[in-house]
Amino acid sequence: MPKELKVTHIVGARPNFVKAAPLVKALEAKGVSQSLIHTGQHYDDIMSDAFFRDLNMPTPDFNLQVGGGSQFDQLSKLMLGLPDALTALSPDALILYGDVNSTMVASIVANRLDIPVIHVEAGLRSGDMRMPEESNRKIVDMFAELHLTTSPEALENLVNEGANASSVHEIGNTMIDSLFASAHLFDFERIQAKLGVPEKFGVVTMHRGGNVDDPERVKEIVESLTKAAAMTTLVLPLHPRGRATLMDAGLDKVDNLVVCDPLGYTDFLSLVGKAQFVVTDSGGVQEETTVMGIPCLTLRPNTERPITITEGTNRLVTASTLSDEIAAVLAGDFEIKGPPVLWDGKAAVRGADVIVNFLNGKKES
Repeated sequence: MPKELKVTHIVGARPNFVKAAPLVKALEAKGVSQSLIHTGQHYDDIMSDAFFRDLNMPTPDFNLQVGGGSQFDQLSKLMLGLPDALTALSPDALILYGDVNSTMVASIVANRLDIPVIHVEAGLRSGDMRMPEESNRKIVDMFAELHLTTSPEALENLVNEGANASSVHEIGNTMIDSLFASAHLFDFERIQAKLGVPEKFGVVTMHRGGNVDDPERVKEIVESLTKAAAMTTLVLPLHPRGRATLMDAGLDKVDNLVVCDPLGYTDFLSLVGKAQFVVTDSGGVQEETTVMGIPCLTLRPNTERPITITEGTNRLVTASTLSDEIAAVLAGDFEIKGPPVLWDGKAAVRGADVIVNFLNGKKES
Protein backbone atom coordinates (compact mmCIF):
# COMPACT_ATOMS: atom_id res chain seq x y z
CA MET A 1 0.00 0.00 0.00
CA PRO A 2 1.45 3.42 -0.96
CA LYS A 3 2.68 5.50 1.96
CA GLU A 4 0.52 8.51 2.84
CA LEU A 5 1.80 11.83 1.52
CA LYS A 6 2.15 14.54 4.17
CA VAL A 7 2.71 18.27 3.69
CA THR A 8 2.81 21.26 6.02
CA HIS A 9 1.72 24.75 4.96
CA ILE A 10 3.18 27.81 6.67
CA VAL A 11 1.22 31.07 6.63
CA GLY A 12 1.90 34.27 8.47
CA ALA A 13 0.15 37.23 6.83
CA ARG A 14 -2.95 38.11 4.81
CA PRO A 15 -1.51 37.32 1.36
CA ASN A 16 -0.38 33.87 2.56
CA PHE A 17 -3.89 32.96 3.70
CA VAL A 18 -5.41 33.93 0.37
CA LYS A 19 -2.82 31.98 -1.62
CA ALA A 20 -2.92 28.90 0.60
CA ALA A 21 -6.67 28.32 0.93
CA PRO A 22 -7.29 26.97 -2.61
CA LEU A 23 -4.24 24.72 -2.52
CA VAL A 24 -5.25 23.24 0.84
CA LYS A 25 -8.60 22.36 -0.70
CA ALA A 26 -7.08 20.94 -3.91
CA LEU A 27 -4.59 18.77 -2.01
CA GLU A 28 -7.36 17.53 0.29
CA ALA A 29 -9.26 16.36 -2.79
CA LYS A 30 -6.20 14.30 -3.71
CA GLY A 31 -6.02 12.63 -0.30
CA VAL A 32 -2.84 14.36 0.85
CA SER A 33 -2.47 14.61 4.64
CA GLN A 34 -1.98 18.26 5.59
CA SER A 35 -0.99 20.32 8.59
CA LEU A 36 -0.86 24.08 9.04
CA ILE A 37 1.45 26.38 10.97
CA HIS A 38 0.28 29.94 11.52
CA THR A 39 3.25 32.04 12.57
CA GLY A 40 1.05 34.87 13.82
CA GLN A 41 2.90 37.57 11.87
CA HIS A 42 -0.53 39.16 11.43
CA TYR A 43 -2.02 38.72 14.84
CA ASP A 44 -5.22 40.75 15.30
CA ASP A 45 -8.70 39.64 14.28
CA ILE A 46 -9.07 41.58 11.04
CA MET A 47 -5.53 40.90 9.84
CA SER A 48 -5.69 37.19 10.67
CA ASP A 49 -8.73 35.45 12.18
CA ALA A 50 -11.25 37.13 9.88
CA PHE A 51 -9.32 35.92 6.84
CA PHE A 52 -9.30 32.35 8.14
CA ARG A 53 -13.08 32.54 8.50
CA ASP A 54 -13.68 34.20 5.13
CA LEU A 55 -11.50 31.68 3.32
CA ASN A 56 -12.70 28.64 5.27
CA MET A 57 -9.14 27.77 6.30
CA PRO A 58 -8.56 24.87 8.71
CA THR A 59 -7.57 25.54 12.31
CA PRO A 60 -3.76 25.72 12.54
CA ASP A 61 -1.95 22.82 14.17
CA PHE A 62 0.48 25.38 15.62
CA ASN A 63 0.18 29.13 16.15
CA LEU A 64 3.57 30.58 16.98
CA GLN A 65 2.10 34.02 17.83
CA VAL A 66 5.22 35.95 16.90
CA GLY A 67 3.07 39.11 16.96
CA GLY A 68 4.31 42.62 16.41
CA GLY A 69 7.57 44.21 17.44
CA SER A 70 10.49 44.89 15.17
CA GLN A 71 11.31 42.64 12.25
CA PHE A 72 14.25 41.33 14.28
CA ASP A 73 11.90 40.34 17.10
CA GLN A 74 9.78 38.47 14.56
CA LEU A 75 12.75 36.78 12.93
CA SER A 76 14.21 35.57 16.22
CA LYS A 77 10.86 34.22 17.46
CA LEU A 78 10.32 32.41 14.17
CA MET A 79 13.78 30.88 14.23
CA LEU A 80 13.17 29.60 17.76
CA GLY A 81 9.59 28.36 17.26
CA LEU A 82 9.59 26.73 13.84
CA PRO A 83 12.10 23.88 14.43
CA ASP A 84 10.06 22.24 17.19
CA ALA A 85 6.78 22.61 15.24
CA LEU A 86 8.23 21.14 12.06
CA THR A 87 9.97 18.33 13.91
CA ALA A 88 6.68 17.41 15.57
CA LEU A 89 4.77 17.40 12.27
CA SER A 90 7.52 15.69 10.23
CA PRO A 91 6.10 16.47 6.76
CA ASP A 92 7.36 15.09 3.46
CA ALA A 93 7.55 18.68 2.23
CA LEU A 94 6.95 22.22 3.41
CA ILE A 95 4.76 24.51 1.28
CA LEU A 96 5.64 28.19 1.54
CA TYR A 97 3.87 31.22 0.08
CA GLY A 98 5.08 34.57 -1.15
CA ASP A 99 7.78 36.67 0.42
CA VAL A 100 6.99 37.59 4.04
CA ASN A 101 9.45 37.07 6.90
CA SER A 102 7.71 33.85 7.96
CA THR A 103 8.27 32.36 4.52
CA MET A 104 11.94 33.26 4.44
CA VAL A 105 12.78 31.95 7.92
CA ALA A 106 10.80 28.75 7.32
CA SER A 107 12.86 28.00 4.20
CA ILE A 108 16.09 28.23 6.20
CA VAL A 109 14.75 26.06 9.03
CA ALA A 110 13.43 23.46 6.58
CA ASN A 111 16.81 23.32 4.86
CA ARG A 112 18.52 22.61 8.19
CA LEU A 113 15.94 19.91 8.98
CA ASP A 114 16.30 18.36 5.51
CA ILE A 115 12.62 18.98 4.64
CA PRO A 116 12.02 19.70 0.93
CA VAL A 117 10.66 23.20 0.28
CA ILE A 118 7.90 23.98 -2.25
CA HIS A 119 7.55 27.69 -3.03
CA VAL A 120 4.21 28.97 -4.30
CA GLU A 121 4.60 32.28 -6.16
CA ALA A 122 8.26 31.61 -6.90
CA GLY A 123 10.44 33.67 -9.20
CA LEU A 124 8.91 37.12 -8.75
CA ARG A 125 11.55 39.86 -8.81
CA SER A 126 11.40 43.65 -8.51
CA GLY A 127 15.15 44.15 -8.78
CA ASP A 128 14.97 46.37 -5.68
CA MET A 129 17.07 44.92 -2.87
CA ARG A 130 16.05 47.77 -0.58
CA MET A 131 12.76 45.91 -0.15
CA PRO A 132 12.98 43.14 2.49
CA GLU A 133 10.54 41.13 0.38
CA GLU A 134 13.06 40.94 -2.48
CA SER A 135 15.76 39.32 -0.37
CA ASN A 136 13.13 37.05 1.20
CA ARG A 137 12.02 35.84 -2.26
CA LYS A 138 15.57 35.12 -3.36
CA ILE A 139 16.41 33.17 -0.20
CA VAL A 140 13.28 31.02 -0.40
CA ASP A 141 13.84 30.23 -4.07
CA MET A 142 17.44 29.29 -3.36
CA PHE A 143 16.30 26.60 -0.91
CA ALA A 144 13.19 25.46 -2.80
CA GLU A 145 13.23 22.16 -4.68
CA LEU A 146 9.92 22.91 -6.44
CA HIS A 147 9.01 26.35 -7.78
CA LEU A 148 5.35 27.03 -8.60
CA THR A 149 5.06 30.28 -10.55
CA THR A 150 2.32 32.71 -11.48
CA SER A 151 3.73 34.18 -14.70
CA PRO A 152 6.16 33.38 -17.53
CA GLU A 153 9.02 35.72 -16.60
CA ALA A 154 9.57 33.82 -13.34
CA LEU A 155 11.24 30.94 -15.22
CA GLU A 156 13.97 33.21 -16.59
CA ASN A 157 14.48 34.85 -13.21
CA LEU A 158 14.90 31.50 -11.48
CA VAL A 159 17.17 29.92 -14.10
CA ASN A 160 19.38 33.03 -14.06
CA GLU A 161 19.81 32.49 -10.32
CA GLY A 162 20.78 28.85 -10.70
CA ALA A 163 17.51 26.97 -10.41
CA ASN A 164 16.97 23.89 -12.55
CA ALA A 165 14.34 24.63 -15.20
CA SER A 166 12.74 21.24 -14.50
CA SER A 167 11.86 22.45 -10.97
CA VAL A 168 9.80 25.37 -12.34
CA HIS A 169 6.10 24.96 -13.13
CA GLU A 170 3.84 27.82 -14.17
CA ILE A 171 0.47 27.02 -12.60
CA GLY A 172 -1.22 30.42 -12.48
CA ASN A 173 -2.21 32.40 -9.43
CA THR A 174 -3.84 30.73 -6.42
CA MET A 175 -4.73 34.16 -5.02
CA ILE A 176 -7.08 34.54 -7.98
CA ASP A 177 -8.58 31.13 -7.21
CA SER A 178 -9.63 32.55 -3.83
CA LEU A 179 -11.12 35.61 -5.49
CA PHE A 180 -13.25 33.51 -7.86
CA ALA A 181 -14.31 31.14 -5.08
CA SER A 182 -15.41 34.02 -2.84
CA ALA A 183 -17.08 36.26 -5.43
CA HIS A 184 -20.57 35.10 -4.47
CA LEU A 185 -19.98 36.48 -0.97
CA PHE A 186 -19.17 40.02 -2.10
CA ASP A 187 -21.74 42.47 -0.73
CA PHE A 188 -20.96 46.05 -1.68
CA GLU A 189 -24.26 47.46 -0.45
CA ARG A 190 -23.55 46.22 3.08
CA ILE A 191 -20.03 47.62 3.27
CA GLN A 192 -21.19 50.81 1.54
CA ALA A 193 -23.81 51.36 4.21
CA LYS A 194 -21.38 50.49 7.00
CA LEU A 195 -18.73 52.98 5.86
CA GLY A 196 -21.01 55.64 4.37
CA VAL A 197 -19.39 55.37 0.96
CA PRO A 198 -20.96 57.17 -2.04
CA GLU A 199 -21.55 55.53 -5.42
CA LYS A 200 -18.32 56.89 -6.88
CA PHE A 201 -15.06 56.51 -4.96
CA GLY A 202 -11.49 55.30 -5.07
CA VAL A 203 -9.77 52.90 -2.65
CA VAL A 204 -6.34 53.54 -1.11
CA THR A 205 -4.10 51.04 0.72
CA MET A 206 -0.69 51.90 2.10
CA HIS A 207 1.64 49.85 4.29
CA ARG A 208 5.14 49.43 2.84
CA GLY A 209 8.05 50.93 4.72
CA GLY A 210 9.20 52.85 1.66
CA ASN A 211 5.94 54.80 1.77
CA VAL A 212 5.00 55.06 5.44
CA ASP A 213 8.20 55.10 7.50
CA ASP A 214 9.78 58.37 6.31
CA PRO A 215 7.86 61.44 7.56
CA GLU A 216 8.87 63.52 4.54
CA ARG A 217 7.68 60.84 2.14
CA VAL A 218 4.44 60.48 4.10
CA LYS A 219 3.87 64.24 3.97
CA GLU A 220 4.21 64.17 0.17
CA ILE A 221 1.76 61.27 -0.10
CA VAL A 222 -0.82 62.99 2.12
CA GLU A 223 -0.55 66.12 -0.03
CA SER A 224 -1.20 63.99 -3.14
CA LEU A 225 -4.18 62.30 -1.51
CA THR A 226 -5.57 65.71 -0.60
CA LYS A 227 -5.51 66.69 -4.29
CA ALA A 228 -7.05 63.36 -5.30
CA ALA A 229 -9.82 63.63 -2.72
CA ALA A 230 -10.86 66.93 -4.30
CA MET A 231 -11.80 64.90 -7.41
CA THR A 232 -13.61 61.95 -5.82
CA THR A 233 -14.15 60.33 -2.43
CA LEU A 234 -11.27 58.16 -1.21
CA VAL A 235 -11.70 55.19 1.11
CA LEU A 236 -8.62 54.17 3.09
CA PRO A 237 -8.67 50.98 5.21
CA LEU A 238 -5.72 51.93 7.37
CA HIS A 239 -3.08 49.28 8.04
CA PRO A 240 -1.55 49.37 11.55
CA ARG A 241 1.84 50.04 10.01
CA GLY A 242 1.98 53.70 9.07
CA ARG A 243 -1.08 54.81 10.99
CA ALA A 244 0.85 57.12 13.31
CA THR A 245 3.03 58.74 10.63
CA LEU A 246 0.08 59.26 8.28
CA MET A 247 -1.99 60.86 11.01
CA ASP A 248 0.93 63.04 12.09
CA ALA A 249 1.19 64.23 8.47
CA GLY A 250 -2.42 65.41 8.54
CA LEU A 251 -4.31 62.48 7.04
CA ASP A 252 -7.20 63.07 9.45
CA LYS A 253 -7.60 66.60 8.07
CA VAL A 254 -8.11 65.54 4.44
CA ASP A 255 -11.62 66.35 3.22
CA ASN A 256 -13.62 63.72 1.31
CA LEU A 257 -11.54 60.89 2.77
CA VAL A 258 -13.13 57.94 4.59
CA VAL A 259 -10.61 56.29 6.94
CA CYS A 260 -11.58 52.95 8.46
CA ASP A 261 -9.95 49.99 10.19
CA PRO A 262 -8.53 47.18 8.03
CA LEU A 263 -11.27 45.15 6.34
CA GLY A 264 -11.79 41.41 6.09
CA TYR A 265 -11.15 39.65 2.80
CA THR A 266 -14.64 39.69 1.31
CA ASP A 267 -15.44 43.18 2.63
CA PHE A 268 -12.30 44.60 1.06
CA LEU A 269 -12.87 42.99 -2.33
CA SER A 270 -16.54 44.00 -2.24
CA LEU A 271 -15.29 47.57 -1.99
CA VAL A 272 -12.56 47.21 -4.63
CA GLY A 273 -14.95 45.65 -7.12
CA LYS A 274 -17.06 48.83 -7.23
CA ALA A 275 -14.23 51.38 -7.05
CA GLN A 276 -13.32 53.79 -9.82
CA PHE A 277 -9.65 53.00 -9.14
CA VAL A 278 -7.30 51.70 -6.45
CA VAL A 279 -4.11 53.36 -5.20
CA THR A 280 -1.87 50.82 -3.48
CA ASP A 281 1.62 49.60 -2.66
CA SER A 282 0.43 46.01 -2.19
CA GLY A 283 1.49 43.21 -4.51
CA GLY A 284 -1.69 41.20 -4.04
CA VAL A 285 -3.97 44.14 -4.77
CA GLN A 286 -2.18 44.63 -8.10
CA GLU A 287 -3.19 41.06 -8.98
CA GLU A 288 -6.76 41.28 -7.69
CA THR A 289 -7.49 44.51 -9.56
CA THR A 290 -6.02 43.01 -12.73
CA VAL A 291 -8.63 40.24 -12.69
CA MET A 292 -11.45 42.50 -11.51
CA GLY A 293 -10.78 45.04 -14.27
CA ILE A 294 -10.24 47.94 -11.85
CA PRO A 295 -7.57 50.57 -12.67
CA CYS A 296 -4.67 50.18 -10.24
CA LEU A 297 -2.15 52.93 -9.51
CA THR A 298 0.81 51.41 -7.68
CA LEU A 299 2.71 53.93 -5.59
CA ARG A 300 6.10 52.33 -5.97
CA PRO A 301 9.13 52.76 -8.28
CA ASN A 302 8.96 49.10 -9.35
CA THR A 303 6.89 45.95 -9.14
CA GLU A 304 7.74 42.26 -8.91
CA ARG A 305 4.52 41.64 -10.82
CA PRO A 306 5.18 43.20 -14.26
CA ILE A 307 2.49 41.00 -15.80
CA THR A 308 -0.09 43.20 -14.05
CA ILE A 309 1.18 46.05 -16.24
CA THR A 310 1.57 44.18 -19.53
CA GLU A 311 -1.57 42.05 -19.14
CA GLY A 312 -3.54 43.82 -16.45
CA THR A 313 -4.74 47.14 -15.10
CA ASN A 314 -1.65 48.35 -13.25
CA ARG A 315 0.44 51.50 -13.63
CA LEU A 316 3.42 52.58 -11.54
CA VAL A 317 3.03 56.12 -10.21
CA THR A 318 4.85 58.54 -7.93
CA ALA A 319 3.44 60.81 -5.26
CA SER A 320 4.00 63.79 -7.55
CA THR A 321 2.14 62.22 -10.51
CA LEU A 322 -0.62 60.52 -8.54
CA SER A 323 -3.29 63.22 -8.83
CA ASP A 324 -2.72 63.56 -12.59
CA GLU A 325 -2.98 59.79 -13.01
CA ILE A 326 -6.23 59.74 -11.05
CA ALA A 327 -7.59 62.57 -13.19
CA ALA A 328 -6.76 60.51 -16.30
CA VAL A 329 -8.58 57.47 -14.92
CA LEU A 330 -11.65 59.55 -14.08
CA ALA A 331 -11.58 60.99 -17.60
CA GLY A 332 -11.59 57.49 -19.08
CA ASP A 333 -7.96 57.61 -20.24
CA PHE A 334 -6.99 54.15 -19.01
CA GLU A 335 -6.47 50.91 -20.92
CA ILE A 336 -7.76 47.66 -19.40
CA LYS A 337 -5.73 44.62 -20.53
CA GLY A 338 -5.72 40.95 -19.65
CA PRO A 339 -6.06 39.14 -17.35
CA PRO A 340 -3.27 36.56 -17.85
CA VAL A 341 -4.44 33.27 -19.35
CA LEU A 342 -3.68 31.02 -16.36
CA TRP A 343 -5.32 33.36 -13.86
CA ASP A 344 -8.51 31.39 -14.35
CA GLY A 345 -9.41 30.04 -10.91
CA LYS A 346 -7.79 26.64 -11.53
CA ALA A 347 -4.21 27.30 -10.42
CA ALA A 348 -4.52 25.26 -7.22
CA VAL A 349 -5.73 22.18 -9.10
CA ARG A 350 -2.73 22.41 -11.42
CA GLY A 351 -0.45 23.03 -8.43
CA ALA A 352 -1.80 20.03 -6.53
CA ASP A 353 -1.08 17.78 -9.51
CA VAL A 354 2.52 19.02 -9.66
CA ILE A 355 3.01 18.66 -5.90
CA VAL A 356 1.67 15.09 -5.78
CA ASN A 357 3.91 14.08 -8.68
CA PHE A 358 6.86 15.69 -6.93
CA LEU A 359 6.15 13.94 -3.62
CA ASN A 360 5.64 10.57 -5.30
CA GLY A 361 8.95 11.04 -7.07
CA LYS A 362 10.68 11.76 -3.76
CA LYS A 363 9.15 8.59 -2.25
CA GLU A 364 10.43 6.47 -5.14
CA SER A 365 13.96 7.89 -5.14
